[in-house]
Amino acid sequence: MYDLIIVGGGPAGSSAGRRAGIKGLHTLLIEKEVFPRYKACGGALSERALSYLDFPLPQSVREREIFGVRFRFKDSVIEGFHESRIATMVTRSILDDYLLEKGREAGIEIKVGENVIDCKEQGEFVEIITNKDVYRSKFVIIGEGSQGKMKRKVRSIDTKYEYGVCIVADVEEDIEKIDQVMSNIMEIHFDVLNMGYGWIFPHKNYYSVGIGAFAYKIINPKRIMNEFLKTKGFNGTFRLRGHTIPAGGITRNVVSPRVVLVGDAAGFVDPFAGEGIAYAIRSGQIAVEVIAENIRDTNHGAQLGQYESICQREFADDFKYALLSVKMMHRFPNFFFKILTGNQEVFEKFIQIPNLTRHYRSYLEWLIPRLPQYLFSLFASR
Repeated sequence: MYDLIIVGGGPAGSSAGRRAGIKGLHTLLIEKEVFPRYKACGGALSERALSYLDFPLPQSVREREIFGVRFRFKDSVIEGFHESRIATMVTRSILDDYLLEKGREAGIEIKVGENVIDCKEQGEFVEIITNKDVYRSKFVIIGEGSQGKMKRKVRSIDTKYEYGVCIVADVEEDIEKIDQVMSNIMEIHFDVLNMGYGWIFPHKNYYSVGIGAFAYKIINPKRIMNEFLKTKGFNGTFRLRGHTIPAGGITRNVVSPRVVLVGDAAGFVDPFAGEGIAYAIRSGQIAVEVIAENIRDTNHGAQLGQYESICQREFADDFKYALLSVKMMHRFPNFFFKILTGNQEVFEKFIQIPNLTRHYRSYLEWLIPRLPQYLFSLFASR
């Protein structure tokens, strides 16, 4: 009988495992893949994500530091740089392998290449059935990502209005050429498709190029992706990899009596930027804190509701404002970009969000009262 079984060895599961090991919980982590494995992702690690780690990320994992953002919409281009770092570029296969090893370092048991096929709550414990064995645990954390099936034990399947579809290609390039073109800046293209965006992120020796949008808005994503690559000067044949991501800001069940969902499985993703790694790390840590408290206090039975309230308070409530920002921007894209390109303060405060100095809520509370003034300025300048 384990104290805790963790399903999934990505950032959510490995972070939960590390925290569980540090707290002395008898923990088993089960991952269906053998690491390192490829993971489709833009690979931009935010300052928020780094701040949640209880150890420094080594230089061997860091590929490039980003200090600037370039937004493109039709003929409008605006870019800005921040004194402090906005993001760190990583390759997910390398990052995830390193994070899993940090979990192992904390003393937990890890089984890779083993697939969980069922999860059954049995009153005082949970039974985990894999393709190789059967295990029992007091509590279970499910962190197998957006495409795993075990999360359905806790919540319903997302509709096409509640998740996004992404297509990613890794385009190899010489380091020197990347340094010349976009050494420490990332590009976001908002004219590629509705309710989504395209991106070009510089890594060490390749570009991560991709598109993403809400599933109900994107038709034939491979065709759109190929057109985006060609338009941006990436000629050739590239392997396209697709994946889904949930949209944050939507109410979902994330706990049952003895099972907790973390990361993408819980829907903890910024719906504007599409970032999920930071919230995967933090939700995994919070889940263990709550479970550890439950194990210590055996008089009241399983009480996991606190996990939801802590996550809401720390980050999930702000997803509602991020989702509102997405809808506003794509409802009035021309107006949005005229304001961004016409007022440097609007842009500078916006890029403070990934830099940890501002939240979506505080940004909207600052921006909305000023919109009439900006709108008047736009018409007066014509």
